[in-house]
Amino acid sequence: MVSRRAVLIGVVTTLFRSPAHAQNPATPPRIGWLSAQSEPDPFLEGFREGLQKLGYVEGQNVVLEVRHAGGSLDALDAGAAELARSNVALIVASLTAVRATWTVKDIPILFAISGDPVEAGLAKSLARPGGNFTGSTFLSLDVAAKRVELLKQAVPGLRTLVALSNTDHPGEKSELRATETAAQALGINLVYVSFSQSPFGASPELDRALEAARRAQPDAMIVFPDGATIANRGKLASFAIAQRLPSMFGWSEYVDAGGFMSYGASQREAHVRLASYADKVLRGTKPADLPIEQPTRFELVLNLKTARLLGITIPQAISLRADRIIE
Repeated sequence: MVSRRAVLIGVVTTLFRSPAHAQNPATPPRIGWLSAQSEPDPFLEGFREGLQKLGYVEGQNVVLEVRHAGGSLDALDAGAAELARSNVALIVASLTAVRATWTVKDIPILFAISGDPVEAGLAKSLARPGGNFTGSTFLSLDVAAKRVELLKQAVPGLRTLVALSNTDHPGEKSELRATETAAQALGINLVYVSFSQSPFGASPELDRALEAARRAQPDAMIVFPDGATIANRGKLASFAIAQRLPSMFGWSEYVDAGGFMSYGASQREAHVRLASYADKVLRGTKPADLPIEQPTRFELVLNLKTARLLGITIPQAISLRADRIIE
């Protein structure tokens, strides 16, 4: 006959061997991650890095529900709907993916976008968003003007500059005005070439815009950063090289794809910082009370390989200022 003591020891041993007691008994919060693109995802890795710095360990005290749309609008909408139905504490929408979450009202949404969140209807103001959306925006009119100045320094003979811009981008008009003002101050003739295109799928509008840019016979090309242009960054870089045009972009990803130079905030770093907002939301802060951030640190990236293809010798003053040079 088994003693009562032996039975108790057996029960306790079984309990401590079970998965429920091998982990924290409290259910870890679940964070939804929504991306329009595919893996590998450097922005997700940046967000994970930010969480780790704050003491979050995935699978222990936080769970990430990840949805990648792979460039499909239908898959993006389905992923957003799936996360909205699931028991996530908040959703992080990377770049263009935020559009798929516009109808979500009862879940905090964190974003890092290239456009103007107020013009897009995501917030009442940068200081007090007022709804369930907050995060960071890369849009900076000072930076837009600085790109023209840096391009002029890199290409002193610049006289005619074509600006390629997606009109389907909140804040595009303000960015254009800042670029026009900077070009005028430097004696540069700015040729504005616009197109309207979603980041998803091919569109003849971009091809028509590139043909218009070619016909303008510019000395250089500047491309406004947004979801559509970054999705076509390889095509844009190849076009600029084929036309022997020095190109200026807003983010380093364009230069990694073959662009000549870029000046702007680091997208990865912005997603690292976004983890601190996720932490605040998990601790009870409402998105309405979290100001939308604008980056304060910007990086200049140069592609020497592209410069050689274009026959350009980059001035030493620009090279010394660069944060990263692609050999």
